[in-house]
Amino acid sequence: MVKKIDLLKHVLVPPCSKLTEEEKEQILEKHNISILQLPKILSKDPLAKTLKAKKDDVIKIEHKTPTGKTTFYRRVI
Repeated sequence: MVKKIDLLKHVLVPPCSKLTEEEKEQILEKHNISILQLPKILSKDPLAKTLKAKKDDVIKIEHKTPTGKTTFYRRVI
């Protein structure tokens, strides 16, 4: 039997979350971009599947760096 791993708690996976519609609109407005200008992530990606993300959802990924924290956003396709 295959052991299931909680992807969101894995040491190599940075903290991430699916944005609400309100948060998504705020981010797009703040950066003055359309959703089509965001980098893509496939709906088949294990992270997108774990977050139950659907087409045009936005995923927020926070990487820790030596100088602080960097936030990335990905549009689910």
